[in-house]
Amino acid sequence: MKRALLFAALTAAAPVAAQAPDTVFLEELTWVEVRDALKAGKTTVIVPTGGTEQNGPHMPLGKHNFRIRHFSNLIARALGNTLVAPVMAYVPEGELEPATGHMRFPGTITLPDEHFRKVLEYAARSLRRHGFRNIVFIGDSGPNQPGMKAVAEMLNAEWKDARVHFIAEYYRGNGFEDWLLTQGETKEAVGTHAGIHDTSLLLAVDPKLVRMNKRALNGGFEGSGVAGDPRRATAAYGQRGVRFVVETTVRRIREEMAKR
Repeated sequence: MKRALLFAALTAAAPVAAQAPDTVFLEELTWVEVRDALKAGKTTVIVPTGGTEQNGPHMPLGKHNFRIRHFSNLIARALGNTLVAPVMAYVPEGELEPATGHMRFPGTITLPDEHFRKVLEYAARSLRRHGFRNIVFIGDSGPNQPGMKAVAEMLNAEWKDARVHFIAEYYRGNGFEDWLLTQGETKEAVGTHAGIHDTSLLLAVDPKLVRMNKRALNGGFEGSGVAGDPRRATAAYGQRGVRFVVETTVRRIREEMAKR
């Protein structure tokens, strides 16, 4: 009897209407929600490029993707009327034969630069087709930068009703590295890959992703993939870095959009 009553109660329950989520990410929205967002004036979209590459023994291959998704969320919300396309996780990382760059490390996935540019181009063309009028390229990895710049210039020369804004300062020139030097850190410790700079930013985004016991000066052994001293990285450094990256990128996007 109790089972019958419970079954009747469950089957009689009215379905709960799902509400549109509080998100800026296209992949979390339905096409109807995107359509309505465009009608409401959300015609700016960020196209973030990350990467799948080695980051030493202490950080995961998806470091760039985790970071840029987090930053894109903050940037889009600060701008307002902005959505975020899915992170491009496959980017130029080196040659296959012989293996060069990060491709010398297991797990790295590379995309030839010409194919990276074509994917980026058609992502932008797709977004313009749907009604986005300001398309923002930001990249969390160095080899992404030339391709994003070139595709933005090509599309801007072709289009009259939309603009592509490549924001180089997201990656370099946002002030974070200079600020670290004012804190007494050396250029060698800050590093060029997986050192203080890189590791601190990921600690601020998600500390669970960093293998704290694997941090060592220059990775601890030859061929580690680390150039810097991740032992000196802190979440506090990273939180300051997030501010530099987000505030600089938001300012530069607004400056670029004001030129139209």
